[in-house]
Amino acid sequence: QHGRVKIKTTAQQEEEKRKEREKKLKIYVAARDACFSKRNEGIWDDEALQLTQQLLSSNPDFATLWNYRREILLHLETVKLIYEAELSFTESCLKVNPKSYGSWHHRGWVSARLPRPDWARELTLCDRCLSLDDRNFHCWDYRRMVVKMSGVPVDQELAFTDRLIGSNFSNYSSWHYRSTLLPLLHPESPDPPPHLLLKPIPIGSLVQNAFFTDPNDQSAWFYYRWLLGRAEREEMISCVYVNREEERVAVAFSRPVNSVGLFLVLDGQPQRVEWRSVHPCFKHSPVWICSLPPGTISDITNERNLTVHWTEKHTHRDCALYTGRTESWCRDSATDQELFRSELSVEKTSVLQSELQSVKQLQELEPLNKWCLLTIILLMRALDPLGYEQEMLAHFRTLKEVDSMRSAYYSDLCSKFMIENTILKMEYAEVRVFSISDKNLTTLCHLDQLLLVTHINLSSNHLQRLPPQFAMLQCLEVLEADNNAIENLEGVYHLPKLEEVLLKNNKISTLADLQPLASCPKLKRLDLRGNPVTQTANVESELAELLPSVTDLLL
Repeated sequence: QHGRVKIKTTAQQEEEKRKEREKKLKIYVAARDACFSKRNEGIWDDEALQLTQQLLSSNPDFATLWNYRREILLHLETVKLIYEAELSFTESCLKVNPKSYGSWHHRGWVSARLPRPDWARELTLCDRCLSLDDRNFHCWDYRRMVVKMSGVPVDQELAFTDRLIGSNFSNYSSWHYRSTLLPLLHPESPDPPPHLLLKPIPIGSLVQNAFFTDPNDQSAWFYYRWLLGRAEREEMISCVYVNREEERVAVAFSRPVNSVGLFLVLDGQPQRVEWRSVHPCFKHSPVWICSLPPGTISDITNERNLTVHWTEKHTHRDCALYTGRTESWCRDSATDQELFRSELSVEKTSVLQSELQSVKQLQELEPLNKWCLLTIILLMRALDPLGYEQEMLAHFRTLKEVDSMRSAYYSDLCSKFMIENTILKMEYAEVRVFSISDKNLTTLCHLDQLLLVTHINLSSNHLQRLPPQFAMLQCLEVLEADNNAIENLEGVYHLPKLEEVLLKNNKISTLADLQPLASCPKLKRLDLRGNPVTQTANVESELAELLPSVTDLLL
């Protein structure tokens, strides 16, 4: 055994490590306590600066010490030399942890206080850090600050993103940064995103080269979606509806709002009314209703003129209730506004048509690529939603097969598009019947657009509920929803004109599920055949008590 190195046991090694940690901890705690003591006593000297440097070198995420260090710097003389040393120090801290919140924040604080900051050096530092990790969002944030403070031209930063993307098409951070720079380069069209930027070859070819090179990389596809853009709807009053018999007014908006700043004027006289949303769960809603005092507009021989004012957007909408009319409305047409597609000029339409052909070329090479299929669908929606309907449905079927994990998402998105198409068809036909049976719907949306609908047919779909938004159908008289999987009727709530509800072959299992129907005063006919609730004991008598207005009950 002589002359051989003694091999330490694991227990011995652990004990030595423990003692070493305790020794380091005592030194660290002593330095920390000394810093805290100096700060409490208001001491800002060189020793405190050295103590914080010692501590932060081993733990650059100690935010309190960064704060103390800034206080020291504000009180010390020879500021420029100290600030320069501080920049060197933070750079060494970033080598320990390139994503240290405290280090990046402190560096920005120091740079902003230098009399003549060397912004070129800071950009070089960002370049180095991003070459090591192109998704270091701390560095991206710092770079944006440096660019702003130093006045780097936008086109120069775009060239920087070109270089990064050229070396790595998957650099999503660079794609995103481009999306913030392009509106600055083309300030004449900041909102919506600059569609016409597709037209110049360098920009269009950059993103197309990316997804032709690696069609499965999502970074370029997300950027491409942004580049295509979509017009935002103007915030406005989209519809005013008034009913003599019920003496109520309903107002629809282009987005959910609260009722603050909503006023009603009748024949030039302001009215004191209480606005309420269509369902108690909504504090913000696209549809608001109010009741007028009895006798206010009930006389059918009188013409009435209403104006709804929305002070938040300094806008209003008029509606005339003519003699002999029991109801009236004033609204925007979905076809006029093209609510469900981009508002495109002829030139922009031609650009999108060209893009559609390009992506179709890629689809020929990659027929099962989900990003390609989804982009084709969105381009078709922007160009001609009704004309491309059948092709869109075929692409959705393929999407569900190639990306089965997201089949529910695709089903909901397809449902949304089918509802949009059906609304457009209803508008073109100028009817108040909304029929969308047997379309494989899994969800309902755009229900605020159905405020004036009197008859809706949702039969033979895959719906599981009628959500609270369904209460926006304030003119609904007939609801057909046979052959679904509905088990929740929460949205069939306070529909004042509803007379007939057909729910054959659904999954309504308890009487409590039918409770919302009790809030519909004119309900006369109810079909519950094929629902589990029909097997409940004494169901007929229970329903008679729950829904006394129903005279035609089918079980």
